[in-house]
Amino acid sequence: MYPVDLQGKYAMVFGVANHKSIAWAIAQALHQAGARLAITYQDERLKERVVKLTEGWDDVLLLECDVTKDDDIAAAFQAVKGHAGGLSVVVHSVAFALREELGGDFSKTSRDGFRMALDISAYSLIPIARYAAPLMEPEGGSIVALTFIASERVFPGYNVMGTAKAALENEVKQLAAELGHKGIRVNALSSGPLDTLAARGIHGFLDMKRGYAERAPLGRNNTHEEVAKAALFLCSDLASGVTGVVLPVDAGYHIMAV
Repeated sequence: MYPVDLQGKYAMVFGVANHKSIAWAIAQALHQAGARLAITYQDERLKERVVKLTEGWDDVLLLECDVTKDDDIAAAFQAVKGHAGGLSVVVHSVAFALREELGGDFSKTSRDGFRMALDISAYSLIPIARYAAPLMEPEGGSIVALTFIASERVFPGYNVMGTAKAALENEVKQLAAELGHKGIRVNALSSGPLDTLAARGIHGFLDMKRGYAERAPLGRNNTHEEVAKAALFLCSDLASGVTGVVLPVDAGYHIMAV
């Protein structure tokens, strides 16, 4: 037996917005495995939700962090360094695009909308990894990002977010190559469509979910819990030889030709 035991590990989770967030499902799995946690929230608007979710948790560090601001990212990692001294796990579950960019013709994507989607959803992983790496030395650690198969295929309504996910996956590979000699593994989980706050803005999301369930070998959509369990694997020593991988957790949808 190889039980997942993260006692003595410190994990930092970006992207918890409410109880439906994939980041929240992962945070719960890490907590149950014994990891100490830092959870970031975007701004004061979301703080109350995160505080309520973590009621009863011991020694959880809640940090405001807008990933479009380098100073916020630096301050969040400095707080973790002061609180825990080091870091073993980082989860990047951050994505955003303007609602008007998630529908219609992709060729009508605005310059500002493109910049925003790529900045928040993709670029943010780079400074997060940069600040995380020194806190993971010398033992090493695991960085996990969340992606979607629209990085490779066209999903009507997903538009610029597909471009952002493609950039994110390339970053995962480049960071894995750069940080591997430090014992830091960088991977991504590619989930099928799940009900989240961000998903509400995707035009045709319900059709997307229905299509996934019809085509997936398992005959259904995957769940938040299944993504969280896969994240727990990647964050643990069970995945000590895994880096630079995009792991599908989509009920098998990714293998189907149509």
